[in-house]
Amino acid sequence: MNRHAMTPVDRSRAFPRSRRKWRRAPRRILAVCALLVLLWLAGLAWFGFTMPQEPAKSRPKTDAIVVLTGGSGRLAEGIRLLAAGAAPVLLVSGVDPRVGKQSVLRGAGGVPDALRHRIVLGYRAKHTKGNADETALWARSRKLYSLRLVTANYHMRRSLLELRSALPDSRIIAHPVFPQAVSDGRWWRSLHGIAIMNAEFYKYAAALIRVTLALGEAAGPDS
Repeated sequence: MNRHAMTPVDRSRAFPRSRRKWRRAPRRILAVCALLVLLWLAGLAWFGFTMPQEPAKSRPKTDAIVVLTGGSGRLAEGIRLLAAGAAPVLLVSGVDPRVGKQSVLRGAGGVPDALRHRIVLGYRAKHTKGNADETALWARSRKLYSLRLVTANYHMRRSLLELRSALPDSRIIAHPVFPQAVSDGRWWRSLHGIAIMNAEFYKYAAALIRVTLALGEAAGPDS
């Protein structure tokens, strides 16, 4: 018999620290997960309760109005601004290529004939970054330096981030519209409103990280 063989008691004494570490590991993992959830909820609350809750107060005339498709009320508000003389031309970015101009304008409640030639449809964009790229290309081709951006209030922060990144030298005025599910700060009162806000917060966080990293790469190590 090997006199140096370890008994069960000897083993428990030889490895007390490693066993304690394994026992603590699940608790630490749960604590980290709980912390991440709390941070996400805090960020979501900040995002939701600080988004625009009132129409834009500043009404200076701009070179163009830009409407991002994807929600009700956006194009109708853009057309109203165009008719009121807020800008001489309106771009609707992100239009489905299968939809003609007449159908788009009819869906917005109709447009006076005098305004039709001042409305331009953009068919290239498929997401918000695409909206920004499409708008930047169009604005540069027409030498437009100030834009009034019309989109939903919950979508405005990410839209401004993308558009200002694509057009850093342009003046962009936010002009939000207010979908019923998230208007008047009521987004947290329904699952639909929470789902909308949570999805948009995730997309905004991802866009912010991407834009920040892109700016860092553009600056270079010697900047």
